[in-house]
Amino acid sequence: MKIATAQLTCTPADLTGNLKQLGGLAEEARGRGAELVVFPELALTGYELDAVLSRRDLWIRPDDARLDALRAAGIGIVVNCVAATEEERPAIETLVFGPEGDLLTTYRKQHLFEHEQEAFVAGRHDGRFEFGGLRFGLATCFDNHFSALLSRVAADRCQVLLASSLYGTSGGVEELARVYPGIAEAFGLHVVLANHVGPAGPWTGCGRSGLWSPGGGLLVQADAERAMVVLADVEPGAA
Repeated sequence: MKIATAQLTCTPADLTGNLKQLGGLAEEARGRGAELVVFPELALTGYELDAVLSRRDLWIRPDDARLDALRAAGIGIVVNCVAATEEERPAIETLVFGPEGDLLTTYRKQHLFEHEQEAFVAGRHDGRFEFGGLRFGLATCFDNHFSALLSRVAADRCQVLLASSLYGTSGGVEELARVYPGIAEAFGLHVVLANHVGPAGPWTGCGRSGLWSPGGGLLVQADAERAMVVLADVEPGAA
């Protein structure tokens, strides 16, 4: 399977504009032969916590009609957003849609980072889905720093970890370069990272979205400057 990761510079709190960007990147990924594309953390709004916490119109549910065009892109979609919950606080949630627009699974970020802890509801369940003969695990940014979660991904027969994230240009460059190939090597997983590039709330995303093989080897990586799609072949058992 060809899997794509897409990085972009989100327009702050602009659902319509960001969905248009995501749709264009999804179309590019499909045109280049990808069957699945992964987007960064909070790709629908950007990492704009003040805005998303004060504006419930930016909260998403899986059946939200505003996602119709993205669901119709003809490719598997992994998109992270601010999601309405059964509680007063929202969640940081990943929605996974199949190429026909069907909802394959949802996943809520379990390990909330610092200031996120007071703003969002933490997830309590692991994210899994099967697509195209592969079994996938989901994790969002800070989740990928916790070995217990990653051990469960590997123990649950997943072959690919999909990581929607935000790493900045300060310490994030070194962190990204250490964490994701390390996961691939330590847990025997293909790893797909989607990161922001450019302004992202209080940070500047460092780009470098990429895919790693189970041995920790880099398959492909985006640059640190611009919105773009990169993709690689992922095969069960390939290292």
